Amino acid sequence: MEGGGSKQGPVTCGSWIRRPEKVNLVVMGRASGGESSPSVLEIFSFHPKTASLSSSPLTTYVIEQVDGNPVSIAVHPSGDDIVCSTTNGGCKLFELYGQESGTRLLAKELPPLQGVGPQKCISFSVDGSKFATGGVDGHLRILEWPSLRVILDEPKAHKSVRDMDFSLDSEFLASTSTDGSARIWKTEDGLPLTTLTRNSDEKIELCRFSKDGTKPFLFCTVQKGDKAITAVWDISTWKKIGHKRLLRKPASIMSTSLDGKYLALGSKDGDICVVEVKKMEVSHWSKRLHLGACIAVVEFCPTERVVLTTSSEWGAVVTKLNVPADWKEWQIYLLLLGMFLASAVAFYGVFQHSDSFWNFPLGRNQPARPIITDTQSADDQNVWSPYEPLDM
Repeated sequence: MEGGGSKQGPVTCGSWIRRPEKVNLVVMGRASGGESSPSVLEIFSFHPKTASLSSSPLTTYVIEQVDGNPVSIAVHPSGDDIVCSTTNGGCKLFELYGQESGTRLLAKELPPLQGVGPQKCISFSVDGSKFATGGVDGHLRILEWPSLRVILDEPKAHKSVRDMDFSLDSEFLASTSTDGSARIWKTEDGLPLTTLTRNSDEKIELCRFSKDGTKPFLFCTVQKGDKAITAVWDISTWKKIGHKRLLRKPASIMSTSLDGKYLALGSKDGDICVVEVKKMEVSHWSKRLHLGACIAVVEFCPTERVVLTTSSEWGAVVTKLNVPADWKEWQIYLLLLGMFLASAVAFYGVFQHSDSFWNFPLGRNQPARPIITDTQSADDQNVWSPYEPLDM
């Protein structure tokens, strides 16, 4: 955990980076902390055994003063491309090179996204084929990746974009507004599909699609007066099918795990809760994790039951979740081998103690076991051989 009294500027955004061989890195954006502390992007290594980040960054990229401070970060599923939105310079692309020992960032321009202003939300689709941005000014864009072909360019999509998320199959994009509305877009052609229904006293704030591949749902946090709930929409009909009070306070951020088993909610006063999607029950609480601070990022590690959270006051925190451990691949193979050996031993034991014909003890008047020979009968010996000549 990094305290707010550090000479460095506050952490404004962050994300996991998935690398080959199940290596995970973390990229963080820091705002300027004064003339001697410019705004930067930093990449840290992650140690799964201790569930902690490296004490110093692997590499640091200094953002030009004219671009301002980082606002949001999105990492391509491949882990090779990082897009960062800044307060003044629109969006910039960074290509990640090297492994942990020689990591470096190479900055590139994104022509369609230069000078577009701060983007509250930026995100890649699950398959990495599309990239979306949602501006503070309400402008929504969907681009094809990596060609950057514009699919959607809607200046008046919302009053101001609050949150957005791609569906698992990358077919839909859900976006919410600061005025409480939520819209669904088709990513293939950028056409609006529907607007989620809500009561006049309800505000839809955050949105995340289910990612487990079995439940086609859209989760949204809804503020109804002073009551905060998590509602669920069926994406086959776009109708609300239920709701539940999970965090029990206004949420500032929401996220789903890569396998879709868990949903995380971060509060505006520093708490997080992690929900098991199958049961829709809270399975982990971390209260006062960022004491009194609004959680800006909550994101699941791609390979471990660990979450990354950030806030401007407390920096970045990595938390190991108190949830049941997942089965590793080698554990599954070991279990199958054990079941096979147990079955073989059980079969052998049954065979040895069975009352089969051959194992039944001989009685006084019981004939001995028959002797089987390979001698053929006379009739069998008269059978024609297929290779002998036949006299006609």
